[in-house]
Amino acid sequence: MLPRQNSVYSASHGFQPEEIKEKLSAFPGGSVDLLKQEESGLAVLTINNPSRMNAFSGSMMVELEERVAQLETWTQGKGLIVRGVSGTFCSGSDLNAVRAISNPQDGMKMCMFMQDALTRLLRLPLVSVALVEGRALGGGAELTTACDFRLVTRDSVIQFVHKHMGLVPGWGGAARLVHIVGGRHALRLLGGALKVDPELGLQMGLADGLLEEEEVPDAAGAERDAALRQAEDWLSSYTKGPAQVVQATKRVVVSGRELPLTEALRAEKEVFGTVWGGPANLRALASKTKHK
Repeated sequence: MLPRQNSVYSASHGFQPEEIKEKLSAFPGGSVDLLKQEESGLAVLTINNPSRMNAFSGSMMVELEERVAQLETWTQGKGLIVRGVSGTFCSGSDLNAVRAISNPQDGMKMCMFMQDALTRLLRLPLVSVALVEGRALGGGAELTTACDFRLVTRDSVIQFVHKHMGLVPGWGGAARLVHIVGGRHALRLLGGALKVDPELGLQMGLADGLLEEEEVPDAAGAERDAALRQAEDWLSSYTKGPAQVVQATKRVVVSGRELPLTEALRAEKEVFGTVWGGPANLRALASKTKHK
């Protein structure tokens, strides 16, 4: 089975999260906001630092981990949308913080912290989608890969710009990208720092859908965010039904993706046991919904 808290690193790897949090918190700015909709089971995680194109400050990295921890214990949750404010997804890490922790030791600590947080994000028992409006650059491109799906608007660009900075991805984005698009496409995207527009994203399999970006008045006459509404509608196709079943489905997919076959089968058996004979299963049997 996967580790209970889904973490990548532990003290045996020299991972001291509280020490890293203290260092990162010295570089404030922006916020990572979480809105949970208890009735629908959908949550929206918003990267909010518009003056820096939604780049992650040090304190925002800490907040990201804290929001993921909150979602890990959300028993009634089913889906998650990750987005940025002001028509930009995320431009990676704030260069002010990066310059301040540019020595290799601190860089490795930041790398471990963000790899851990984003891996836990991907392993959440929620169906997650990155709503990519505008630019997703560097670490922002990596963030898109920490979601199960990616929906893009017509003005979106996903670009792994790390090569231009003399770097490779350090938040787990390269490993996840290979799983999503395959080794050849991943090498093209990383080695060429290609700008992935919606057409190329759909062609490569990096994007899962194209949303029409427009403002639609709601019943009260106020403007609603059409892209978010469309993303919620799209995601609802995968989050219908009881939270226990949706979460169980995500857990068996995570196990199948990350574990060797024998271990994945055992994990699937354990998850199966949590829903077999459960309320949703008994209701379905009583109504014979399988053959309708």
